Amino acid sequence: MTTGLIPGGQTPDPRPVGTRPPHQRGDLTGQGALHVDDRPRSSVITARAAASFEPVGRSVATARSFVRDTLQGWGFADIIDDAVVLTSELVTNAVVHAGTHAEVLCLRSADGVRVEVSDRYPEREIPLQGSLATMGSPDREGGRGLQLCAAIAGRWGVEYTPTHKQVWFQLDLPDRPVGTRTAGPALPADLLPLADSRVRVAVVQIDRAGAISAWNEDAEELFGYPADQVTGKPLTDLAAWPHTPGTSTGIVEALQLSRWEGSYGIRGANGRVTPVYASHLRVRDTDGEPSTVCLLVRDHERAVLQTPSRGPASDQATTSDGQNTDPFEVFIGSPAPDDLDGLLQRTVERARDMLDGDSAFLLLATDDETELEVRASTGLPSARQRFARVPVEAGPGRYGSARMPAVHEDLLAVPGAVPLLNGTGMRSVVTVPLKVEGRLTGSLGVAAEDAGRYSNEEALRLQFAADRIALAVESARLGELERLRRGSLSFLVEASDLLAGTLDRDQTLALMAQMTVPTLATWCAVYTIADQASDPYLSYVLHEDEELIDGIKSLLSKIAPPDPVPTPGARVWAAPAAAAHDAALRSSMRSLGLTGGPTHQMASGIGPTLATASAVGGETVVLPLVARNRVIGMLTLGKPTDEHFRQEILELAEDLSRRAALALDNARLYSERTAISQALQRSLLPPETPKIDGVEVEVIYRAAGEGNEVGGDFYDVFPISDGVYGFAIGDVCGTGPNAAAVTGLARHALRLLAREGLSGPAVLERLNSAILDEGARSRFLTLLYGEMRPHEDGSAELKVVCAGHPLPLRLRQDGTVEAAAEPQPLLGVMEDLELYEQTVILDPGDVLLCVTDGVTERREGTRMLGDDGLADVLTTCTGLTAGAVAARIMRAVERFASDAPSDDMAILAMRVA
Repeated sequence: MTTGLIPGGQTPDPRPVGTRPPHQRGDLTGQGALHVDDRPRSSVITARAAASFEPVGRSVATARSFVRDTLQGWGFADIIDDAVVLTSELVTNAVVHAGTHAEVLCLRSADGVRVEVSDRYPEREIPLQGSLATMGSPDREGGRGLQLCAAIAGRWGVEYTPTHKQVWFQLDLPDRPVGTRTAGPALPADLLPLADSRVRVAVVQIDRAGAISAWNEDAEELFGYPADQVTGKPLTDLAAWPHTPGTSTGIVEALQLSRWEGSYGIRGANGRVTPVYASHLRVRDTDGEPSTVCLLVRDHERAVLQTPSRGPASDQATTSDGQNTDPFEVFIGSPAPDDLDGLLQRTVERARDMLDGDSAFLLLATDDETELEVRASTGLPSARQRFARVPVEAGPGRYGSARMPAVHEDLLAVPGAVPLLNGTGMRSVVTVPLKVEGRLTGSLGVAAEDAGRYSNEEALRLQFAADRIALAVESARLGELERLRRGSLSFLVEASDLLAGTLDRDQTLALMAQMTVPTLATWCAVYTIADQASDPYLSYVLHEDEELIDGIKSLLSKIAPPDPVPTPGARVWAAPAAAAHDAALRSSMRSLGLTGGPTHQMASGIGPTLATASAVGGETVVLPLVARNRVIGMLTLGKPTDEHFRQEILELAEDLSRRAALALDNARLYSERTAISQALQRSLLPPETPKIDGVEVEVIYRAAGEGNEVGGDFYDVFPISDGVYGFAIGDVCGTGPNAAAVTGLARHALRLLAREGLSGPAVLERLNSAILDEGARSRFLTLLYGEMRPHEDGSAELKVVCAGHPLPLRLRQDGTVEAAAEPQPLLGVMEDLELYEQTVILDPGDVLLCVTDGVTERREGTRMLGDDGLADVLTTCTGLTAGAVAARIMRAVERFASDAPSDDMAILAMRVA
């Protein structure tokens, strides 16, 4: 490493090779007693701030703002201008002339500040000896940075590494007499502020009730009221408030503070308002009675009372280069973050540094302003605090007066005053409200580990900063809320479409969980309630990590389900987190052998138990699933350890739960009706096909339509008497439930009439009368009915009646196919039928095939399978069993056309063995 020495300057402190400042843009990397490096220094470094800037022209202004904000936060107002000028020149050399990135590091000590500017252009132009004139001419566009360092800085220097160059300078704080807070330079008389006449300072004392108790002569001269005329009147009767732009503190609130400075107006006896600058001091007498002493001067004579370090209360500030900047940027820095979370995080970091605190936090009010929600923090366990909510008005202490600035010198004396800081080790805290047009929008607080660190003076400084950022924070919050609402609408529309697309209960439960995880929650559990007398049942569990699902399901099954309360909205359920904590504690104790059991036996279960505890250890909420005025279940959403739900997320989850409840109830109703329909349809199907000695029987049945098990086609094979069996296959006009009703009538009537000993024609004639008796509900019916009597020689005798049905086909062993009956009139049309039966003898190996018209009328365009096509397929079935024949016929029918069948189909194949 090479070090350049500047004649007239002091030798720079050595720095180890490779020591680099941080590269995170705008990163305030710490504060407190920090050990920065090994260089010997005259005082201890107490804080540091670092930032990196891109090689573009706007980075120079950003670097100036960074240094100005940093030093202002540290309270080094006396040296801000010099530091900004030097930083501006050095960063310009790096990003404009050298064209490289620049890193700026600010180091704070009790005596002053050291600023280091590094670039990546290690050109060694600095001579080891020589005069300042060799460094560059003042007329040059660049190269003046080192000359300014030599002229302004107390100490400065240049340090090199093989890849970087660093220029540093140190500015010392001016010496002041002991007890002096701030001091201005000695000025000639002609440069002093001009007063119109003798400066009059009105001294007004206000009692505990806000009434005027003392009024001096200068007050009478300034405002025209004698003392006896105003004594006892409230100051608010005379004050015109506010005159300080951007200040949300009112006159009544200002009188309650221990110290306050600002502008307002006093209505004089002539009716005119006199602008005044006031300094308020809260005191108490020997009896302990508090009062406020107010010193007031004309506003243009404010220099008499105004504290210089606080600066004028104006809406614009001026930088060293003469340009006006927004006071918001003076505090928050430039450029301001575009997103709300970035803005809030920058705010708490700057507030912490401004008051030299150990932590800071910012809460935003909910829409109804009844709760405050943690949105950003630094120096605190952010994962545990983020989105935590505390009530504004409930309970004693801090949040009972969230609309006023407050200072707690020792939180141990007022436990619970600031719930957010419980268990964090913080002792003192100052909090101020964020207000927009008088409406509470949030709260900003800074805390320290030591007691008594803050007073009302720090509260005023923090309130001034809060007033500057409140409008920007509220605008960003509303923008985020608008984006969230738009996203919520899109989410709900998509969820509604998905939920409406299924009537399956299990699929609806899965969709409910999948839509909430991980969009709304880390894990989800759905409880369902069958009826009002039933207890909630754990139906579905989902976690974004599939390996944890079984552990959560096991944990939830061991605790009582949440109460099915129909009250809308989310309510917190603490049981899962408590159970997870206990389970993890027991596992840890077992792993340590504290229960007396063998350690190795429990080792395999420790990991999953601890992982499950962490997964459900955060906030858990329950939303009721209410449909048709009845609680049908609960939707449970959970977060991992120490995490909380945002209010907007809970509102979105509530909307989703209403839609999911209706979808789940619709799926339940559909499932119940489907189950009823299927049970009724199955009752229309015949029981198992009886076994007939010497005869193989096979049936294939397909009902058209989704969810239909029975249609207009039907079949039956049943015993009539010893050695005699009846068989039937029919087709009712139409499909669906109406046709199935006639199907049930026909099948049951056939069995009953056949077992009465009636012949085939008599059975069908009486069935025809029963169908006609149905009146408007009657439908015509084609039916093939027969009786089979197997013989001892292996043949079978069949007596068949074919009433308007496709003719049965007989397949002989030689492969010939022929019709086994003649056509006769169908049923359900005419009252008087003359039917007859035909006798058919099936030899061993013969097959009788009976089908409905759904088989023969199978179509592909203009083509139809027909009776001839069916006969052609049957000729290929010689030697096959009855089951094989039926299967081959069904395959041929399905392959004949590409579309799904639109008509019911029944195939009955009987083969004599």
